[in-house]
Amino acid sequence: MTAGRRAAARSRPESAAQNRDRPYSYRLKETAVTRLLDLAPRALERLRGAELVEAIRASEGRTIAAETIVATGPLLDRVSNPELVAAFGADIIVLNLYDVDRPQIAGMPRRTGDAAPDDDAAAFGAVATGAGRTAGDVARWTGRVTAVNLEPVDEALASFPAGRRATARNAELLVEQGAAIAVITGNPGTGVTIEAIERATRTIREATQDRLVLFCGRIHAAASGQEVMTARDVDRLARAGAHGVVLPAPGTTPGSSMEAAVARVEAAHERGLLAWNGIGTSQEGAGTGVVERIGIDSKASGADVHHIGDSGFFGVAPPENIYAYSLAIRGRRHTWHRMAGSPQR
Repeated sequence: MTAGRRAAARSRPESAAQNRDRPYSYRLKETAVTRLLDLAPRALERLRGAELVEAIRASEGRTIAAETIVATGPLLDRVSNPELVAAFGADIIVLNLYDVDRPQIAGMPRRTGDAAPDDDAAAFGAVATGAGRTAGDVARWTGRVTAVNLEPVDEALASFPAGRRATARNAELLVEQGAAIAVITGNPGTGVTIEAIERATRTIREATQDRLVLFCGRIHAAASGQEVMTARDVDRLARAGAHGVVLPAPGTTPGSSMEAAVARVEAAHERGLLAWNGIGTSQEGAGTGVVERIGIDSKASGADVHHIGDSGFFGVAPPENIYAYSLAIRGRRHTWHRMAGSPQR
């Protein structure tokens, strides 16, 4: 191609197909940072690595993560919990109790080979097992970023499923199965310590580099006997390779005051990490006023991601609380865009 033709190609307007998934600010200026807030569902599901990190950062505290338990029956018949939380405004869907060796998304049609028959949910009120469905299936069906919890539980706990442990092997399988984020943390009662999270973070970051974004830490103490999270813990996880830290939202765990929350978030930002403030104390099932207050306080503390837990009911927060949280931190316009956008966009 001659110099003249190259210049003409550079000046030629993009086609509609080339431009389809780009937010307005990106179209205006090629060097602009893409905000996760603006991305259409098809672009959102494909977001990975450093681009995902920067898209969250550029959204300035207006990213909603909703957690669901995927191994239990959904709140509604014929609709999985990931689909439900997507419909009420979640940007990131966190899959809890997801086993990479036995992937399952209850409420989605089960997978048999390459087919996906739905005969296990043919009767009214029956719940599809979702056997074989993966994190990638959730991303494609919902047009959302998909995250999965991995837990560095003590090896002596032999009953804990191997496919849910925070290991390099499981992290590699998450990449293969379509997850964009691994949340390295501990569920209630698991006894997961900060030291264990630090070791797992270092191992998984070395194995996956930037193919998985790692959010690491705790939103409750997980029966470890330790303080939930401190500024020193943030520093340790930063050195281990975390992209972001998981922290208790103000007003959730005992002693999680605004001052403490601000100190933890500032410690994260000083080290270049994203701050993920979470409700993991079943307060996701409180009245909408409580959830709205936690959301506003969490945003005021500087949080980049707002995480609402999975135990308002067993397995998912009340959908109206996800909606209320989203309205509180980003208003109707951004909330309704996220709710209404089709995965075909």
